[in-house]
Amino acid sequence: MSDANALKDQGNKAFAAKDWDKAIDLFSQAIAIDPKNHVLWSNRSAAKAGKKDWTGALTDAEECVKINPSWSKGYARKGAALHGARKFEEAIATYEEGLKVEDSPALRKGLQDVKEAKASSEQDAGAGGNPFSNLFSDPNMIGKLASNPRTAKHMSDPAFVQKLIQIQQNPQLASSALQDPRMIEVLGALMGVDMSATTREEGSNDLPPGYTQTSPDSPPPPASSSSSSRPTQPAAPAPAAEEDVEMEDDEEAQAKKAALSAKQAGSEAYKKRDFDEAIVQYEKAWETWPKDITFLTNLAAAYFEKGDFDKTIEVCDKAVEEGRSLRADYKLVAKAYGRAGSAYQRKGDLVNAVKYFNKSLTEHRTPDILNKLKEVEKAKAEAERVAYINPELSAAAREEGNAKFKAGDFAGAVKDYTESIKRDPSDPRGYNNRAAAYMKLVAFPEALKDTEQAIKVDPNFVKAYIRKSNVLYAMREYTKALQAIQEASDHDTEKAHTKEIQQQEFKIQQDLFTQRGSESQEETLARAMRDPEVAEIMSDPIMQQILQQAQSDPQALQDHMKNPGIRTKIQKLVNAGIIRTR
Repeated sequence: MSDANALKDQGNKAFAAKDWDKAIDLFSQAIAIDPKNHVLWSNRSAAKAGKKDWTGALTDAEECVKINPSWSKGYARKGAALHGARKFEEAIATYEEGLKVEDSPALRKGLQDVKEAKASSEQDAGAGGNPFSNLFSDPNMIGKLASNPRTAKHMSDPAFVQKLIQIQQNPQLASSALQDPRMIEVLGALMGVDMSATTREEGSNDLPPGYTQTSPDSPPPPASSSSSSRPTQPAAPAPAAEEDVEMEDDEEAQAKKAALSAKQAGSEAYKKRDFDEAIVQYEKAWETWPKDITFLTNLAAAYFEKGDFDKTIEVCDKAVEEGRSLRADYKLVAKAYGRAGSAYQRKGDLVNAVKYFNKSLTEHRTPDILNKLKEVEKAKAEAERVAYINPELSAAAREEGNAKFKAGDFAGAVKDYTESIKRDPSDPRGYNNRAAAYMKLVAFPEALKDTEQAIKVDPNFVKAYIRKSNVLYAMREYTKALQAIQEASDHDTEKAHTKEIQQQEFKIQQDLFTQRGSESQEETLARAMRDPEVAEIMSDPIMQQILQQAQSDPQALQDHMKNPGIRTKIQKLVNAGIIRTR
């Protein structure tokens, strides 16, 4: 997936440069590698929206929502595409649906914009489709233009003021006046938009989308009800694919410079582990210029190092909220979510830690957060397991399992014994009883695993060795069954199970005798060597020397049996039939 992330980063750069076609191509390549990554579909939707390809933007946004219906940005992308396509009712419904998932500032802003666009469209339709009716209907229009820094200079021209008054009385005249560059600034002021900054580049003759320009050489079109003689009705302002960069005045530039200086001071204090001073400086940076959420994520880091995890979470939540409204880089939002997740982890609130780490990964996937999520999920599962342990409830579940076992409900018994094990995994009886139920269900491999787990929990639990021998006997693994029953005898120090052990051993020996009765020495050796343990013993140089010595001096074998390790190996060879006793 690293290739997909690399393509995504390249696509983001192309998007920032407004190279829509290149961005779409890069996001498409990334989707081909990682088609389940909802962020890639969201990004391509935004790029298509930048091209005004509302149909394509809507298709990608719908796929984004389908993959991750809990991600609010997907609804914002879908709402923006529907808005651009002038499907206002559907856009409103989409934004409202997204707000049910998350109360996001971006969704609230999108909903407000589309409602205003819908209302404006309805008013324009009521005014005969004239796009200028509402703009020039304000009786205080002249006063507002005179107080606006961008249009005040034009109000000193009596002829221009008179033209505005005529347009106010008859909005149909506005289309013929658009050839006057001053009218562009007037329209921008009336719409609350800096038309020179957001709709035209310096030296360009382009007009806002949806308006037509009348040629200076041609006479103004006569007022008429015909659609061909009216100015083209502007489309409802479509949501921007990317936040326009605002021009900075001297005061704002100074504020930004002061904020960055405070941030630098905070970072120096942080490195010196003077977290109180770092907090003061980061707060100052944000208050001075609240347009960069790195001030907040740094502030959260200082609180985290100080051990104030509640404040860390509070600041991170604020960073996310402010980041949404500022349309901050998704990587910064991801960092805020990740830092909050770490704070929850340190608090021991593993449920919220998992929640916030997942939110971080939906914004931007990083190995660090992914590893933290796995670690927390593992710790959460272990905490839940430990919290579930209750020896009293374990005993009750085991008794219920015993009752069902006696009644012949072996599947039900397995379920109850499993519950008993979960409630107290340190009690070997649950495993041993479940092994008995598995045997009744002819699930021998599962039964064998349970007997081995019971022995692992309590190596002195004699009944588990006996049960293991019974399971192996049922599997016709007579040699291993004999070894298991011999281990049971070794651990039965109080001789409480002597009779049961002897009966099981006699039964196994009979079947071994029957199995080997017609075998030659060579056939016995060939069969025994198929057992990996026997093969390993036979290949041991020390054991080979002992066996050769025993052939000429049987008493030497008895001497070697005094060594527990050698005794176990020799017993294994006896059980396998390689060493035959009389």
